[in-house]
Amino acid sequence: MARRTMSRRMGFGAALLGAVLIAHTCTAQQIDGELRQWHKVTLTFEGPYASEAGTPNPFLDYRLVVFFSKGSKTYAVPGYFAADGNAAETGATEGNRWRVHFVPDEPGRWSYYVTFRHGRDVAVSLDPEAGTPMPPDGTHGTFVVLPTDKTGRDHRARGRLQYTGERYLRYAGSGEPFLMVGTQSPENFLAYYEFDNTKDHRGAAAKRMAHPDGLHHYEPHLRDWRAGDPTWRGGKGKAIIGALNYLASKGMNTFYTLTMNVGGDGYDIYPWITPDQPTRYDVSKLDQWEIVFSHMDTLGLHLILVTQEEENEQLLGKLTTARKLYYRELIARFSHHHALTWDIGEEIDRWRYFTEKDIKEICQYIRALDPYDHPIQYVQWKAELMDDRKGYARLLGFPFFDAVGMQHDPENTHHETIKWVERSTAAGHPWLARLIEMNPGVPPDADDYWHPKARKLSIWGNLMAGGSGTIFFFIRAHDDLNCEDLRSRDHLFDLMRYAHEFFTAYLPFAEMQSADQLTPNPTDYVFALPGQVYAIYLPEGGTTELDLRTVSGTFSISWYNPRLGGPLQRGSLQTVRGGGVRSLGFPPSEPDQDWVILVRRVS
Repeated sequence: MARRTMSRRMGFGAALLGAVLIAHTCTAQQIDGELRQWHKVTLTFEGPYASEAGTPNPFLDYRLVVFFSKGSKTYAVPGYFAADGNAAETGATEGNRWRVHFVPDEPGRWSYYVTFRHGRDVAVSLDPEAGTPMPPDGTHGTFVVLPTDKTGRDHRARGRLQYTGERYLRYAGSGEPFLMVGTQSPENFLAYYEFDNTKDHRGAAAKRMAHPDGLHHYEPHLRDWRAGDPTWRGGKGKAIIGALNYLASKGMNTFYTLTMNVGGDGYDIYPWITPDQPTRYDVSKLDQWEIVFSHMDTLGLHLILVTQEEENEQLLGKLTTARKLYYRELIARFSHHHALTWDIGEEIDRWRYFTEKDIKEICQYIRALDPYDHPIQYVQWKAELMDDRKGYARLLGFPFFDAVGMQHDPENTHHETIKWVERSTAAGHPWLARLIEMNPGVPPDADDYWHPKARKLSIWGNLMAGGSGTIFFFIRAHDDLNCEDLRSRDHLFDLMRYAHEFFTAYLPFAEMQSADQLTPNPTDYVFALPGQVYAIYLPEGGTTELDLRTVSGTFSISWYNPRLGGPLQRGSLQTVRGGGVRSLGFPPSEPDQDWVILVRRVS
């Protein structure tokens, strides 16, 4: 891979680096964070004094990379200009602090070695010899990492969420597979009024925002903030932190937000000092984003960072200097987060500005810089209007594209998921098949309390096809742009959690496959590890038969209520034997409602 090649070349060779470290050890200007496995360790160095709008450009004309090594393992981690080192609190735009974040994946003694180079546009070059070295280049040292002491949902207990060549992500520490449940709305989550230099350029009335500043305030979630939770600038940020606390309390594990929507639907998010200066980054705003993203880690939330949308896909050109810098800054500041997906754009296949070659080059550039190889995806234009050959099919088998962010009508969820699971597996690089946007979207609970289409066709339709999970786009009150109160979908989140709990509690789902052919009803969803365990989703209730002709033994029959969750229940039959096509009996109640049947080998 390009990243590993770069790491070897820039490391001056393992023997030389080792000799340098043995010969002389010096200390970084500052090391912060808990020195534990899976915890963020921050190194801050004194370097050249610079300002956000100054010359040289501190984002383009300097390049900080720090190599972290233990044994045969080396991570090349990009760093960034940090102004005075405390910009989230001070709002500083200038200073001489340069910073890198690293998350060690094992305990023990780690070594670090700093490269710092100066030159025109050196930051976006992958050439290790580009530019000229200057202090703090050559700084090096060691630190000792202890085992993690965290438990529960906290990502620091389970480790980094990694793509491992299968259709589900896995936690590197615990090894458990991951199913996505959460929200895609509001997509302009970061358009929050207490972030520095955050302004609306679209108009509050056009977006039907609750406040005249055209930004999110999330006032209903002030009550969800807890003592000890982070804030900045003397108590700012409580409402946005509270919104995340609420999501986690509902059992959700995924959140989706744009990092730039200049000229787009919201036009209220950009990481720059102004929307027309894409090589000048707002250090204090990004530091405040980092506070929020770090809290997500403690809550066990997976973050999908969407780097552009359809309306602004041409703003940064193809793989231009500005676009390369955009990816580098995001990677340097945020790639250390444990559960992260890079989304290279919403609906970038609609107008086909980006060719297959362009998309592959973008993915390769991100993978070359990201020390942790987080998964890369994009959200498709509506599947029913898209020729597969001009969309995802172009990328089958490509090793640096890992997930499909599907958008389609709910009726098509199941077969679209099966299609991309099967086709990507056959191509040798299985994809995470995610439903990102169900058309036309999900109304609030007040308008559609039981969400039958979302529940039956999207949530269960995706999971029972081998998909890796679902998040939803909101319509009507508290919609995709103006949602202030996530409790507007409180019951939707319950329905998603019930599905997640069933899969994680009762199914070895990473070993199972879609097997709809095992029941006679074409509307049933069947998910199976043949001979061992079968899950059958009945969207309209009733009963069904299961084809057990090729297996022997005795199987137990249990029922699960996808509308209410809870423990497994007993239906009219408790067991069935293999060797034939067997009736599975009737549910314990409400036979005209949707149910899940769990059939497990007992002998």
